[in-house]
Amino acid sequence: MFSALYYIGSFIVAIALLIAVHEYGHFWVARRLGFKVLRFSIGFGRPIWRWRGADGTEYWLSRIPLGGYVKLLDEREGPVPIEEQHRAFNRRPIPHRIAVLLAGPGFNFLFAICAYWALFVAGVPGIKPFVGDVVPGSPAAQAGLLEEDLILSVDGQPVETWQGTVLALLDSILDGGDVHMQVMDTTGDKRRVMLNLRNKAAQLTEPDALFPGIGIAPLMPKFPAVIGEVVPGEPAALAGFEPNDEVTAVNGERIDSWDDWVAFLRARPGEDVIVTVKRGGESVDLDLAIGVVDEAGRAIGRIGAAISADVRTEFAARARDRFAAEQRYPVGAALLQAAEKTWSMSALTVRMLWRMVTGDVSVKNLSGPINIATYAGNSAQAGIGSFTMFLALISISLGIINLMPIPLLDGGQIVYQLVEAVKGSPMSERALIVGQQVGILVLLLIMSVAFYNDLSRIFVN
Repeated sequence: MFSALYYIGSFIVAIALLIAVHEYGHFWVARRLGFKVLRFSIGFGRPIWRWRGADGTEYWLSRIPLGGYVKLLDEREGPVPIEEQHRAFNRRPIPHRIAVLLAGPGFNFLFAICAYWALFVAGVPGIKPFVGDVVPGSPAAQAGLLEEDLILSVDGQPVETWQGTVLALLDSILDGGDVHMQVMDTTGDKRRVMLNLRNKAAQLTEPDALFPGIGIAPLMPKFPAVIGEVVPGEPAALAGFEPNDEVTAVNGERIDSWDDWVAFLRARPGEDVIVTVKRGGESVDLDLAIGVVDEAGRAIGRIGAAISADVRTEFAARARDRFAAEQRYPVGAALLQAAEKTWSMSALTVRMLWRMVTGDVSVKNLSGPINIATYAGNSAQAGIGSFTMFLALISISLGIINLMPIPLLDGGQIVYQLVEAVKGSPMSERALIVGQQVGILVLLLIMSVAFYNDLSRIFVN
């Protein structure tokens, strides 16, 4: 219950903050351009707190924190005193109206730039893109990628981390052609490889399908399976395990890391196995009866032994030296990097959305509130840096979605203003009603797909 509340709370904080930024953009530009703002509300429904400014603007904090709005004076919504008509939305110049409509998404992009700037100044940690396992016969294997290759660039775009590599790969895949990469092997020699990923955009852009589709896995640091503490009376002690034993195989099956060892044990509660350990330069076989414990109603294997703390500390230091990457820039350079990052993420998002419309990219990439809440909770647990990165990505998405030419959204309202500019008069009331109905249907369709994807991820996984 606490975990669910934490995830919901993180989601509400993120959405409320980004919507406040969006609506403040509308509010700020409207005030500067002479529009009369009647109300600025964070949330929908009845207010739980309200305040009226000296200029008559109402400020609300409403009960439902999943939205917000700025209410402007408008003759289409009721009578307007003659002395105030020049400040009504429908009486202001069309370029001014468009500027107000653009300001909401614009502030979302500005927020993303500021968030990325702060991250780049503080330093963004990452993992260097070393290639791990390469699946035989896969596009990666056919291209000649090898385990422990370090990816240096994708289609001429330098990459420093796995995150940057994934984004560059997606960008190249959407182009529909071969992907050219420069890599460096363990000896320091550089070479170029070509991944044949033509006509695979729909397949590779499905959630969690990129690496399996290419045939690689990121090379991650693996702690060796060295025993540190053995609990007296538990299966490990009864089998004869000693501190500093390094597990190398079980029933002849190779064990490469502590994670492999734990996964093997958890999956085999109650089984009897033969464990090969390295002890003092020699191999010793131990007969182990794996214990059984209950975890959330499921039986798992456990033996009462812990990893060596000294080995973990020493290996972690070596792993940081080899795998850790940090993107940190001076204040001025960080601002340029932040603007470039916001632009590239925006362009990739637009391309993905358009390819979903054309059917070239899976609509499974659409996420609803459940999945977004999961990301919000996970990023919040990972720390302020990860949560800030999440906020930047969602802010970009919110800005782009609101610019879509769908009635009810800012983009649709901008289209209305452009039509009025061309025809020289406002659109008819009937046309506005039809547009509103179409907009509701489109948004309901998008939301239905997003909810379906959320539920599928829960029940399928």
